[in-house]
Amino acid sequence: QVQLVESGGGLVEPGGSLALSCAASGRISAINSMGWYRQVPEKERELVASITRGGTTLYADSAKGRFTISRDNVDNAKNTVLLQMNSLKPEETAVYYCSYRTYGGTVYWGQGTQVTVSS
Repeated sequence: QVQLVESGGGLVEPGGSLALSCAASGRISAINSMGWYRQVPEKERELVASITRGGTTLYADSAKGRFTISRDNVDNAKNTVLLQMNSLKPEETAVYYCSYRTYGGTVYWGQGTQVTVSS
């Protein structure tokens, strides 16, 4: 099992910035990918950005140029993923979920954190 603890989120004005953090613990495998997804009511969860342990990143088109995902190299473990979000838009209001994907394809989810972009 892998446990994910998220932090960050909250209320921000349009055009503002917010950072999300997620720490993984438990049965961490050497090869894995961590990322952030978001979901609004009655819509499917969608990928925002992901990053492998080796540093390969993937972004949704809407996030390119504004969001940056990275893995914190604490004790060389790289089990914390950070998502810096800039120039946020109201339509990006959603619950953001941290994800951890194993090499075998098993996905673990965090509990979700609310991001609200509003004036």
